[in-house]
Amino acid sequence: MYYGRKVALHTLGCKLNFAESAALMQSLTGNGFTSVDFSSPADYYVINTCSVTENADRECRSIVRSALRINPDAAIVIIGCYAQLKPEEISRIPGVKLVLGASDKHLLHEHLLKLETDSPPKIIAGALNELNTFTPAAAHGERTRGFLKVQDGCDYHCSFCTIPLARGRSRSASVEVTLRKALELEASGVQEIILTGVNIGDFGIDPASGERTSETFFDLIRCLDRELKVPRLRISSIEPNLLSEDIIRFVAESERFMPHFHIPLQSGNDRLLQHMRRKYRTALYRSRVEAIRKFMPHAAIGADVIVGFPGEGEEEFRSTADFLADLPVSYLHVFTYSERDNTRAIDMQGVVPQHVRKERNQILRRLSDKKRDAFNLAHNGQIRKVLFEAEENQGRMFGYTDNYIKVSTIYQEAMVNKVQAVKLYARPGLPYLLTEPEMRLQPAL
Repeated sequence: MYYGRKVALHTLGCKLNFAESAALMQSLTGNGFTSVDFSSPADYYVINTCSVTENADRECRSIVRSALRINPDAAIVIIGCYAQLKPEEISRIPGVKLVLGASDKHLLHEHLLKLETDSPPKIIAGALNELNTFTPAAAHGERTRGFLKVQDGCDYHCSFCTIPLARGRSRSASVEVTLRKALELEASGVQEIILTGVNIGDFGIDPASGERTSETFFDLIRCLDRELKVPRLRISSIEPNLLSEDIIRFVAESERFMPHFHIPLQSGNDRLLQHMRRKYRTALYRSRVEAIRKFMPHAAIGADVIVGFPGEGEEEFRSTADFLADLPVSYLHVFTYSERDNTRAIDMQGVVPQHVRKERNQILRRLSDKKRDAFNLAHNGQIRKVLFEAEENQGRMFGYTDNYIKVSTIYQEAMVNKVQAVKLYARPGLPYLLTEPEMRLQPAL
């Protein structure tokens, strides 16, 4: 009855969501559904949501309206973090027929087969303590870079964060099971695999028992480095307290793991870090950055930072700005604090006015631009390896160096999904580097 029904899937938020969406679509097509683009007519429109987005409700409603304009008779299905946190609220959005929480989204194909489009909206959002399974997931776009989900959930319960409420406790599969999924992703033809999760450094917790196993994230990366043949492996965001010097040294010596680290900071003020319930202080964070610079002077180092957290006065913000200005990081991801229901921070004193939050966001974004420009200019004239991607924009193509510098050159189809040695050229005002000369590139490596 449902065989061949068209389903479109739209993903919001992080790389982890994209990996999960790819796994879900693979399951759907394997069970008789036909995958179509979200801008095309479909019988089912599935929206994989994010709880980090400040305007999650508004964004979700807008996408639902867009889908219904394409097919007013379609069934809208909402999954993901926002679906787990606000199922009742979502079910009241006109057109929504099904809301699936964290413990049921992996059974999406089964729920679609049972869905009656003329019935009232249905909510299936179980308790998070029912989340006692984990299956690695993988996603690849245009066969250049792939994302490998190696871990899910979080046990940290930072005072500003809803992720533990949306995804449950930390859990992962074994190194052996994760390797099998990585080999599948490698076989798809990608040249780079990015390890992703909610708290990937916490790898090694059995999903059924919740107990820590004998395996660690360090064990995982050593296995992947040894067993895979893909030219590039990259670690996504990793907590500073879980980024050991052993991991840093290993990446420095590896030919496969890229010299690139993204390390959440959130605040450069120790008092605020304590109120945020973070598991480190600025001294530890600085030591991690200095260790990376010691073993990999050329590495890219990114940092997440939140402005406007309750209690962030002018003195606290200035200490954060000064700490970051003095720290040899390459770029910043700047987030403006926004209140979240069911978090400890929502009841904290010292609320920062919205206009002040916005001003501080702009200050740190300008600092990030300066740091990225300086990092890029430091590579002017160097020869580095670049993985070029398939997308063409006004006759140009883009790619990233091993240490995460964006590079552009004249579009050449033969270079797509190739790791290429090129000489880099910085031009003032451009957010990326050019190749020099663009038409006399080295042979693919």
